[in-house]
Amino acid sequence: MSSARDKLEGFIYFLPLFAAVLFLFLYPLLYSTYVSFTNMNLMNFFRHTYRFVGAFNYVLALRQHYISTLLINEVIWTLGSLIPMMALGFALALILNQRDLRGKSFFYAILILPWAFPGFISLLVWQGMWVYPYGFMNRYVLPSLHMPTINALQSVGDAWAELIITNLWLSFPYYMTVFYSGLQSIPAELYEIADVDGAGALTKFLRITVPSLRKTIAFVFITSFVFTWNNFYPIYVLTSGGPGISTETFIVYAYQQAFSYSNYGVAAALSIISTVITIVLAVVVMKFTGVLEGIT
Repeated sequence: MSSARDKLEGFIYFLPLFAAVLFLFLYPLLYSTYVSFTNMNLMNFFRHTYRFVGAFNYVLALRQHYISTLLINEVIWTLGSLIPMMALGFALALILNQRDLRGKSFFYAILILPWAFPGFISLLVWQGMWVYPYGFMNRYVLPSLHMPTINALQSVGDAWAELIITNLWLSFPYYMTVFYSGLQSIPAELYEIADVDGAGALTKFLRITVPSLRKTIAFVFITSFVFTWNNFYPIYVLTSGGPGISTETFIVYAYQQAFSYSNYGVAAALSIISTVITIVLAVVVMKFTGVLEGIT
């Protein structure tokens, strides 16, 4: 009797969270799925005259040549951003974790500044800095480093460089903070024992640091993969998917279909296709890289 009462009480406590998940996640997903099977647009939305068209939007989207371009762009955007962000964040965390580093708090406060500013405002600032040829990056920074200027309006490679560099600046403090917290949780005794055994820095890194951070790396990789795949603002603000559609991703193209061309059904179909691809890729990544073993 007491056990059943405890279970009922636990279920009651869980109800608000369950209701929030239903409202914030499941309802939008189910409604988007419903819209993707209709011909809903701006003209028939208010009149409620849209009708069921089956899989027409999916067939229309999959038959277009831009689907392959969007998929390639997603891979470039996700991996091109994720790998440098994790690498830089991990490297800075290792530097901050050095015992003999002076001014550690000062350096940490400086490095975390990009994370403190609102992301959208930072993107607007970076947009002005990348203006060709008079932006701050093109007029001062790149020439001082003896690097070519970047013109995202004409060059696809320049557009990707602009996006990935900006996203790296915006995101590396998160990875640095997570990895630094993970490094702080590793017992110092492990490194002291390794020093007694004569282990070098590389050996300690491969035998102690990396295995100890396996769960952290797995968590960061999986969550950041999904987040970066669906990251909308950098591409929309900086390049709007240009030149042409050379930097457009599923979410940017779906947004344009919905709010520029009022094709809500097509936009919903594209978002569902993107969701399915994300799930499939996440399963593949977890299966063949073994990152799930770091969590379980």
